[in-house]
Amino acid sequence: MRLKLFLSCLALLALVLPDVAYAAQDISAVTVKINPDGSEEYSVTLQILAIMTALTFIPAMVIMMTSFTRIIVVLAILRQAIGLQQSPSNQVLIGITLFLTFFIMSPVLNEINDKALQPYLNEEVTSMEAVDRATAPLKAFMLAQTRVTDIQTFAEIAGETNIQSPQDTPMSILIPSFITSELKTAFQIGFMLFIPFLIIDLVVASVLMAMGMMMLSPMIVSLPFKLMLFVLVDGWNLTMSTLAGSFGV
Repeated sequence: MRLKLFLSCLALLALVLPDVAYAAQDISAVTVKINPDGSEEYSVTLQILAIMTALTFIPAMVIMMTSFTRIIVVLAILRQAIGLQQSPSNQVLIGITLFLTFFIMSPVLNEINDKALQPYLNEEVTSMEAVDRATAPLKAFMLAQTRVTDIQTFAEIAGETNIQSPQDTPMSILIPSFITSELKTAFQIGFMLFIPFLIIDLVVASVLMAMGMMMLSPMIVSLPFKLMLFVLVDGWNLTMSTLAGSFGV
């Protein structure tokens, strides 16, 4: 029985292998097309491979090249200033940050779609031209949020002396400069948010000490007052509008 099954499999392979070999002859693993301007256009197979490889860098690009970093740092500082350790949870904060990032970055994403993605899908531009067109609006957004001093610092570290203006900054220098500026701005906003809650903590601690209740933790008493203050002033609305306004939205 096993011998018959083995012979049947061999016969099936003998019938299928010629068709597979013939189909493999029609598939080119590497195809390079020379454009009239001298640039090279790679085959769709290699383009798909490059896109799949680039997908692994998307989380880093979202975090380091958009408004994500500033928003998540400010929200984390706000949660600590109120005195809440797990509420809102990390998942909620990241979800809020992602959707607020899409809201802030929507003009840039729309420009990338109109000038780079759609022309590429319509085969009006090459892949390299599409990348250049997509980089331009993203670079303009990053330059608008980056301090000149940070650009100068990383340019000196990289030994770049040919940068005449911020617009001439290469992405290898602009990205770390942008991250540094975003962290500084996030800490500045977080400091301003921290002050009113710190005042409440100081007042509550002073009252408890004056009453001789030194064994009672001031954090337990001040937490309801901080929550009440945050709700009365519509804190989430102020925080979100401040974050969006800090990007010029």
